Amino acid sequence: MIKLQNIRNFSIVAHIDHGKSTLADRLIQFCGGLSEREMKNQVLDSMELERERGITIKAQTVRLQYQSDDGDEFILNLIDTPGHVDFSYEVSRSLSACDGAILVIDATQGIEAQSIAHTTLAKNLGLKLIPVINKIDLPSANIDEIKKDITELLDIDAKEIIEVSAKKGIGIEKIFPAVVSNIPAPKNSNCNYSKACIVDSWFDNYLGVVVLVKLISGKIKPKQKIKILSNKNQFIIDKVGVFTPKLTYLDELSSGEVGFIIASIKTLNAAPIGDTIVDVNADSPTPHPGFEPIQPRVFSGFFPIDSKNYQESKKALDKLSLNDNSFTYEPENSQSLGHGFRCGFLGVLHMEIIRERLLREYNLEFLMTVPSVTYKIEKKNGETIEVKSPKELPDASIIQNFHEPIALIKIITPSEYLGSVIELCIKKRGKQENLQHRLTSVEIHFKIPLSEIIYDFFDKLKSYTKGYASYDYTIIGYELSKMVRLDIHVNEKKIDALSQILHKDEASKKSRESIENLKNLIPRQMYEIKIQGCVGSKILASTSKKGFRKDVTAKLYGGDVTRKMKLLEKQKEGKKKMKKIGKIEIPKEAFYEFMTPK
Repeated sequence: MIKLQNIRNFSIVAHIDHGKSTLADRLIQFCGGLSEREMKNQVLDSMELERERGITIKAQTVRLQYQSDDGDEFILNLIDTPGHVDFSYEVSRSLSACDGAILVIDATQGIEAQSIAHTTLAKNLGLKLIPVINKIDLPSANIDEIKKDITELLDIDAKEIIEVSAKKGIGIEKIFPAVVSNIPAPKNSNCNYSKACIVDSWFDNYLGVVVLVKLISGKIKPKQKIKILSNKNQFIIDKVGVFTPKLTYLDELSSGEVGFIIASIKTLNAAPIGDTIVDVNADSPTPHPGFEPIQPRVFSGFFPIDSKNYQESKKALDKLSLNDNSFTYEPENSQSLGHGFRCGFLGVLHMEIIRERLLREYNLEFLMTVPSVTYKIEKKNGETIEVKSPKELPDASIIQNFHEPIALIKIITPSEYLGSVIELCIKKRGKQENLQHRLTSVEIHFKIPLSEIIYDFFDKLKSYTKGYASYDYTIIGYELSKMVRLDIHVNEKKIDALSQILHKDEASKKSRESIENLKNLIPRQMYEIKIQGCVGSKILASTSKKGFRKDVTAKLYGGDVTRKMKLLEKQKEGKKKMKKIGKIEIPKEAFYEFMTPK
C-alpha cells in the first residue's frame, strides 16, 4: 500500500493551444502508462469531438507511478484540464481536488489571458505552481523574454521554471522531481470514517453512473455500503479503480487517492458533483467543502427537429447534465417550433459542443434559437424579475428599468493591433478601464455588456488581430441599459422563435437585416408574404415577398375586355382568401441562419 506522503495530486493548466494535452501524453509515456503501440496523440481526450477540434472539453484523470532517484515509489494523480474560457468551470473544479498545478506557457506566444486567470485561481486555492515553458524547440521561441514576464507578471521565481518540448519529449524528465519535491502530499484528515468528495461523474449504459472521487479519509472498497450526504441515498460498491489511463480495477482506494466508484447507481441525480460520500455507519459525518456553484451565462431554445423525439431528447439532456453542472435545461414551448427545452450554457462554444454531442452520441438533431443572457427587470410595481428568454419579457408598459449583465474583459494583444482591438470593443459598447504595456504586447481591460461578447466576439477578435490576441472575462454585475425586444412578424403573426433582446440603438439595423434574411429563406407562395420587424406596436422595418401569379386570361381570345377583368378580380379575391387561411412554413434553415453571426 502506498503511503499518504508519497501521493501527489496535481493538474495541468494553460491557455488554449499551449500544449497541455501533448504534455500529458509525454508524462504518461515517460511513466510507462501505455505501450508505444497503445500511445496516440491527445490520449486523455476521449471524445471524438475533442480530437477533431484539438481542444480539451472535459477534465480527464490518470494515475501515474513514478520512482525517484533514491528509489522511493510515488503515485501521481494527474488531471488534464480545458483551456478555452467557456470551460473554465472544469478547471476550477479540477484544481479544487488538487494540491498543486503545472502551468504550461507557450514559448512562442508567452503569457496570455487564460494563463493569468488560471494562475490567479490556483493561488487563491493555495496551490503550488510549477511553471513550464513549452515548445522550446520552435525557431520563434522567445524563452528569455517569457521568463522575465513569468517572474514579473505572475510573481514566480525564475529558478523554478522548467523548459520543455512536449512534442519532442525534451526536458520531460525534469518535471517529475519538481512535482515530487514542490507539490505537497494530501493532508491527513482527522475523520475516523471513510469519506470522499465527488469530483466528476458520467453515465455508462452498462454500469450506470460512474463516480470519480478523491478520498479524504479512510478506505473505500467493493461490498462496502456508502451514503451520499446531501440526499441520504445508500449504495453498495461493486467496483473501485483508477485510470492509468487504461481502466484498472483495484481492491481498494485509500486516503489521498483519486479513483472511480461503480455502485449500480441508476438515478442521474443520485450522486451530485461536489457532494460527499461517507461510510453508511459513520458517526455524525460532516460534508466536505464542495465546489462553488456556477450559473449558466448563455441561454438558447433547443427544439427537436422531429417532435416524436421529445422524450428521448429529455433523457439525453439528463445524461449530459449529469457531469456538467454548468449545463442546465427546462421544458419550453414555442408556437412556431412546438415542445422543446430552454438550455443554459457558459458560452456559445459550450452550446455548440452540447449540440454536437447530442447529434453524435444520441443521434438527435435540434433547432436552436438566438442565444440570450439573463436580464434583470424592475417592474413599476417594485417587483424585480430575471428574464432568460425574449418570451419571458413583460410588456414595455410595466417595465420601470432594464438591467443587463456586464463583464470585465481582459485582452492581451501584440502592440500593432491595439487600435483594432479598441475599435472592436467600442463597437461592442465597451468602456476602457485599464491599459498596460509590456515588452511586445499590451494588456487592455474593458467593461462590456455580456450579450456583446458571448456571440461572435471571439471570432472577431481573432480576425482583427490575425489570431494573436487572447482574452478572459468575469461577470462583475448589472448596469442600467436601454434594451428592447425585437419581434419578427410574418403576415401579421409573430414568430416567437425569432424574437431577440437587444440594445435600442441596434434595433433598426438588426430589424432590416433579419427581415431581409427571412425574405430570402421563406419559400415563395401563391400569395404575397408580408414580413415585419417590430418593437412593441412600432414597425421598424417591413418588406414583402411577391406571390406566384397564374395567367388566368391565357385561355381568352378576343371578346369584351370585361371578361378579362372579371377573371383577374376573381383571382385577386382568391388570393386574399388564401392569404387569410394560408400557413407559412418557415424552413429550419431560417433558424440556423438567424443564429449565425454576420
